[in-house]
Amino acid sequence: MRLSFFETIPKKLEFLGSYTNSQFLGSIPASLENLTQITSLNLNGNHFSGKIPNVFYNLRNLISLDLSRNNFSGHIPPSIGNLTNLYELEFSDNQLEGAIPSSVYGFSSLSFVRLQYNLFNGTIPSWLYTLPSLVELDLSHNKFTGHIGEFQFDSLEFIDLSMNELNGSIPTSIFELVNLSSLKLFSNNLGGVLETSKFEKLINLTDLDLSNNMLSLTMSVHSNSLLPNIQTLDLSHNNISGMFSWNVGKDTLSYLNLSYNSISGFEMLPWSSMSTLDLNSNLLQGPLPTPLNSTFFFSISHNKLSGEISPLICKASSMGVLDLSHNNLGGMLPHCLGNFSNDLSVLNLRRNQFHGIIPQTFLKGNSFRTLDFNSNQLEGLVPRYLIICKELEVLNLGNNKINDTFPHWLGALPKLQVLVLRSNHFHGQIGFSKIKSPFMSLRIIDLAHNDFEGELPEMYLRSLKATMNIDEGNMTRKYMGDDIYQDSMMVTIKGSEIEFVKILNTFTAIDFSSNKFQGVIPECIGNLNSLRGLNLSHNYLTGYISLSFKILKMLESLDLSSNKLSGRIPQELTSLTFLEVLNLSQNHLIGFIPQGSQFQTFGNDSYYGNPGLCGFPLSNRCTIDEIPYPSQEIEAKFESGFDWKITLMGYGCGLVIGLSLGCLIFLSGKPE
Repeated sequence: MRLSFFETIPKKLEFLGSYTNSQFLGSIPASLENLTQITSLNLNGNHFSGKIPNVFYNLRNLISLDLSRNNFSGHIPPSIGNLTNLYELEFSDNQLEGAIPSSVYGFSSLSFVRLQYNLFNGTIPSWLYTLPSLVELDLSHNKFTGHIGEFQFDSLEFIDLSMNELNGSIPTSIFELVNLSSLKLFSNNLGGVLETSKFEKLINLTDLDLSNNMLSLTMSVHSNSLLPNIQTLDLSHNNISGMFSWNVGKDTLSYLNLSYNSISGFEMLPWSSMSTLDLNSNLLQGPLPTPLNSTFFFSISHNKLSGEISPLICKASSMGVLDLSHNNLGGMLPHCLGNFSNDLSVLNLRRNQFHGIIPQTFLKGNSFRTLDFNSNQLEGLVPRYLIICKELEVLNLGNNKINDTFPHWLGALPKLQVLVLRSNHFHGQIGFSKIKSPFMSLRIIDLAHNDFEGELPEMYLRSLKATMNIDEGNMTRKYMGDDIYQDSMMVTIKGSEIEFVKILNTFTAIDFSSNKFQGVIPECIGNLNSLRGLNLSHNYLTGYISLSFKILKMLESLDLSSNKLSGRIPQELTSLTFLEVLNLSQNHLIGFIPQGSQFQTFGNDSYYGNPGLCGFPLSNRCTIDEIPYPSQEIEAKFESGFDWKITLMGYGCGLVIGLSLGCLIFLSGKPE
């Protein structure tokens, strides 16, 4: 129940507070200025709103002022400057804006200033650098601009100025703050060259985050004893180059992130507590550094490493994420890769030059969620031991030399959502499954560029429940993966590879292109009404384009090109208002091209190679006999039970990888 908090308040009250996370609402009344004896005002975690009134002139006894986690707006009132006995000032998590008052003097006792998560702008006022008792300063997640000033006292233990628009260099005075334990300046526009020797006095620093700036770093020859207590060090997304050999936190460092720099060499030092090491997207060359035995997260993707994977990597028995993708690594995979850690959930070896077979054994009760071997030279069969990977969500074996039949037994994996087998030597008919409802969770399947034959697998298409009746309005939209690692995949649209650096849980696609499938497209394709992309191109499919396609209301990409389809393009396809990519070229279609809606946006390349088609956008005009039948007549015949087996010959489903609303899409580029 929401309550009004300010009613009759005694003037001699010394403490005024509400229970944290209460439901009080309303605004602060001007009568607050009458509480001249009050020492603490705590309204944290309510629904108060409006502007903070300028009522603090007479509240000189106030020691603690906490208005955080409300909906206050407007500016900080200038009368705040009269609270000379203030010890704690907290306005975080509101919608306050404008500049912080600059005419403030005499805050000799102020120790905690927390103004994060607001809309403050302008420069940081000079008085915040001159507080003799200041212990914590948090101005993060605002819009502050300008340079960071020089701090006059060394009492500070915590500084967070991250997620602003600050520029210039890091001030010299910060490196004199001997009591500092946490320094966060990430996501600003800071630049300049940092010498590691500058950190000599920061012996108490445990947390240093300078990521997402434009900083470079030079290593001092006497830097081995620096930052002896550091636990987390994040220098990612900067301009660091050359060799990185900063020996810090030998016994304490557990998190080191150097990703997205231009580092060409890295010395693996004997950190005894290392848990997370992220070196992805640099210029590292030479052999693969062997991660320490304590490592849980190791990413060195998007570099230029060469050589083989040493079996010593399997000594990291606590490994949870291992990403070696996008390098020049080669040789055969160590047999132990599948069974050296019960905690391993992600193994990503994509885009290397590995050959031989995929490891054939996996630990019982393993934690594998993602297995990505795409774009190597692996051969042999799909490992049958994958059947015990009950947590598996993503299996990507695309672009290898695997010679096998369709692994129907994977249909028993209860959580499998993404299956990519494209560009291998898979062959034969997909056929039927002995499993009653196979692939119940599968929503992305890519079998393109193989030698599959026979009719499209109706049984499997009917089982793809994850592509049916998705209620996006009542589901939480999130990306595949977790807070530690999010999955990505390559998608082919109009012959171009597009990288989905994140995969939305609402994205669904089928790609069966470039195989030897024949027969008609089954009408059960209409059951997959949450499908985003469908590609059945470059096969030997015959028959008409079924009216069931009109049910695919979420479809964004449809490619039926280079088949032997005949008949007219159903006018009902104009109801697919999300359709952005259409390719019906190189078939035997005839008649009038439907007009209206998305069809007005498609060019000649969507229809070429069908001499019998006419109308916009083709130059071939239609005669009277080619004008389409009224859609309602066709609809009536369809609903009255007309035998479409004679004229449509339907059955079959397909597989595409198309566009997905809200997904981040990059053309062969790096994720941000």
